Amino acid sequence: MQYRAIGKTGMSASIIGFGGEHLDGKPYADVQETVNAAMEHGINMLDMFMPGDDIRSNFGKALKGNRDKFIIQGHIGSTDVNEQYDISRDLPTCQKYFEKLLTNLQTDYIDVGMLFFIDSEEDFEAMCHSDITAYAQKLKQAGIIRAIGASSHNPLIAKKVVETGLIDLLMFSINPAFDMVPADGSVFDLMDNPESGKKSFQGIRPDRLALYQLCEQRDVAITVMKTLGAGKLLSKEHTPFNQPLTVQQCIHYALTRPAVVSTMLGFKSRDEVLDAVRYLEMTDSERDYTHVVSSMQNNFDGHCVYCSHCQPCPVGIDIASLNKYLDIAKLDEQNVPPSIRHHYSAMENHGSDCIQCGSCESRCPFSVPIIGNMEHAVSVFGK
Repeated sequence: MQYRAIGKTGMSASIIGFGGEHLDGKPYADVQETVNAAMEHGINMLDMFMPGDDIRSNFGKALKGNRDKFIIQGHIGSTDVNEQYDISRDLPTCQKYFEKLLTNLQTDYIDVGMLFFIDSEEDFEAMCHSDITAYAQKLKQAGIIRAIGASSHNPLIAKKVVETGLIDLLMFSINPAFDMVPADGSVFDLMDNPESGKKSFQGIRPDRLALYQLCEQRDVAITVMKTLGAGKLLSKEHTPFNQPLTVQQCIHYALTRPAVVSTMLGFKSRDEVLDAVRYLEMTDSERDYTHVVSSMQNNFDGHCVYCSHCQPCPVGIDIASLNKYLDIAKLDEQNVPPSIRHHYSAMENHGSDCIQCGSCESRCPFSVPIIGNMEHAVSVFGK
C-alpha cells in the first residue's frame, strides 16, 4: 500500500480507503470479512457516516483489537429518524449520535471529526458559525478527535469551509464526470465543433479546480467520495464517455487531483477490496484514463449531461441534480444507496412538485424526457 500525509495532522492515509456505507444492512460476517481484507492490504482510511446502531456496532466488533490500524472519519450531524438517514444541526442531537458512535465502535477516540454535509449557505452558517463548531473544537482539545474535517458536494461552499481555516481534511465528491461535464453552455462547443469540444473536456471545471488548488495551498487533505460515480462510470449504458472506465482508472483519476490523499470506495466484499488494490500493481498505461475522458459520446439524445439549460424551473426544481440522483438510482432501483436517497430528500423541491409545464423540455438540447424523469423519480424516491 502507498500512503500520503493528511495535511499537518501527523497522520498518513492509504491511497485506497474504505467507505462503509454499502455494508449497512449486511450480516456481521460480511463486515468482518471485508474489514479483514482491508487490513490485510494496508487500507487504513475508514469513513463511518452511517448513523444506525447495527452497522456501527458491526464495525466495532470487526475492529476489536485492531482499532489502531484505522484512521476513522466519524461524522458530527449524521443522524437517523425512523431508521432513515437524516441531518441534524441541533447540538444535543449531534452530541448524542457522535457519542453513540464511540460506544458502538468500542473506542474512546475518532481520528477525524467530520462536520457533516455542508452543501448550502444555510449548512455553512449552521455548521461553521455555530455551537457545533465549538463542540468539535472542544472534542479536539480533549483528544477525543485528533483532527476536524468536513464533507461537501458543492465546490463553492466547500471552498468557503476551507477558507475558514477550521478544517484539516475535506471529504469531497470527485470523478471525471463530476469534474468535466460542464455545468454551463460550453457543452455546445462539443456539439458544434467536435475536435475543439473534445479538447475543452480535457480540463476541470474552474470552480472545482479552484477548490482542489486551495486545499493544496492550505495543506488541507481531500478524501474522495463518489470515486466511481455510484458505479455509473463503470457502466456502458450510463457512462457519459465513449466507453466505461475501470475501477482502477477512476482511482487514478482521483489520486491525480491536487490535495487528494485517499479514495474512499464503498466495499461490500473481500472481492471488491482485492479488485481495488490491483491498482497498486498496474502499469501506468493500465491506469491511464485519458483516452476515455478525452471525448464524450457523440449522441446525447435522451441523456442528461447535467448542463442546466433546462433551468429555470417555475417551481424551483433543481432538474440537473434530480436527473443525476435518478440516473444513479437506475443502476439498481431495488438497492438505491442510502446516501443517494438522502441527497434527493435534501433537495428543496422534488419530482412530485413538477407541474408538467414543459418549459424545461422545450429548452433541453438533448431531448431528455424530463417530465417522465420527474414521474420516475417519484416512483423511486417516494416524492
